[in-house]
Amino acid sequence: MIAARLDRLPMTGYQRMIFGIIATAWFFDSIDLGSLTFLLGSIRSEFGLTTAQAGLLSSMSFIGMFLGAAIAGMAADRIGRKLVFQVSMLFWGAGSLWCYYAPDAETLGYARLLLGFGMGMEFPVALAIVSEFLPTAKRGRYLAILEGFWPIGFIAAGLLSLFFLTYFDWRTMFLCQAFPALFLLVVRIFVPESPRWLADRGRSADAEKVMSQIEARVVKRLPFGQTLPQPKAEVVQTQRSRRFSFIELWSNGYASRTLMIWTVWFFALLGYYGLTTWLSALLQEAGYSVTTSVNYTIMISLAGVPGFIAAAILLEKWGRKPTAMLMLIGSAAAAYLYGNAATETMLISFGLIMQFFLFGMWSVLYAYTPELYPTRSRATGAGCASAIGRIGSLIGPFAIGIVLPVMGNSGVFALGAGSFILAAIAIGVFGIETKGKSLEAISH
Repeated sequence: MIAARLDRLPMTGYQRMIFGIIATAWFFDSIDLGSLTFLLGSIRSEFGLTTAQAGLLSSMSFIGMFLGAAIAGMAADRIGRKLVFQVSMLFWGAGSLWCYYAPDAETLGYARLLLGFGMGMEFPVALAIVSEFLPTAKRGRYLAILEGFWPIGFIAAGLLSLFFLTYFDWRTMFLCQAFPALFLLVVRIFVPESPRWLADRGRSADAEKVMSQIEARVVKRLPFGQTLPQPKAEVVQTQRSRRFSFIELWSNGYASRTLMIWTVWFFALLGYYGLTTWLSALLQEAGYSVTTSVNYTIMISLAGVPGFIAAAILLEKWGRKPTAMLMLIGSAAAAYLYGNAATETMLISFGLIMQFFLFGMWSVLYAYTPELYPTRSRATGAGCASAIGRIGSLIGPFAIGIVLPVMGNSGVFALGAGSFILAAIAIGVFGIETKGKSLEAISH
């Protein structure tokens, strides 16, 4: 009945407040991750790195994200969403501070590893929290909007980098990125534990207490005289025995979903991070100044905002599968055209189109993944998919650093386009549609 009581709640300022808090933490995390795109050229110049070494430095964050996502998902399914989410913020705050003090490229790589660990922890837990608090009719849209804070954070990272590179240096940028970790205090005070998770763990009294508090806060925000509708529980078969959640990802009914979503995450992130981590540095390689390359990267990133808005709308109108395929195929076509742009106007035009589809792709991935698994293994499922994606993230920037001197910019973007096509095929052939279904109905 906890799930039914959550799903019948109308969307009010209370749920939007919880969403806003998680989205703000996501925004800060996005700035940390996106800043290397703009700072890599300056870091490479200061330490005299080759393209392969710069690619390896970029990949260090994703090694950390792989470990963080895998561990955090299982931890969140064991000890709770709220605690793991707060711990993740401590890690990426400490990693940012260490980046500021790094005396050489090797130390900076270890600092980026720690930073990536914290960021990897946050993503799957945030998805679990948001998906479990929101009613079915709003879930896809708000998960897509949550991912929309990534392009906003990416743009903010570009603007901040432009400011710090003009008046200070890349180290000061990392120092400032450490302070938002204190936002964990807001999470601690205002975000409750997921009542779905509490009920699934057999903590019925705690689930009832939290659910009653949520209902009371929602009722306060309803128009005068309006009451909550009666919950309508779905009849679903449940498992009496609780297996270790990672093993359950490969049980009957879930193995095909796991294989499909891992394939999508791996190739989508290989293409995405392989290209975007190098965007500013590639422009500098082509002869543009640091300021111009950062400006161009920020400019084309603006298209990510309408991209995630379009995805949020299409997810509920078309469904998850067709929207995902549109965004992935669009990303592939735009990336190829961007890599072969002959003029500055074409470069900016195709860059805008590419970012539109890329950020739309992200919105679909983050809305779709947590819907594929039951509550007892939702964070593990999302975390492991994200972890596999981080392997692609790790390979992408390093591979680009090797491919660039041999095949040039056009070869780099052709590699990214091919990755997006493979991801589109996987979701098109093996994906299931989840639009309009409750989490419990999808799980069973």
